[in-house]
Amino acid sequence: IVFGEVGLSGEVRAVNMPEQRVQEAKKLGFETVIMPKVSLKAVEKIKGIRIVGVQTVKDAVNCI
Repeated sequence: IVFGEVGLSGEVRAVNMPEQRVQEAKKLGFETVIMPKVSLKAVEKIKGIRIVGVQTVKDAVNCI
């Protein structure tokens, strides 16, 4: 699963409730979350799912 707001220059910005988004993705059986790097601190305690922080869309595409 991938989430974040994309800016005009390709930067990936934070969105509301990253913890709930990751928890729901985990509950639904997703194995990896690609999300804004600036939000990693909010989800660092969540275990059992791979979490990748990205700064740009290019970074996100390179994770796939």
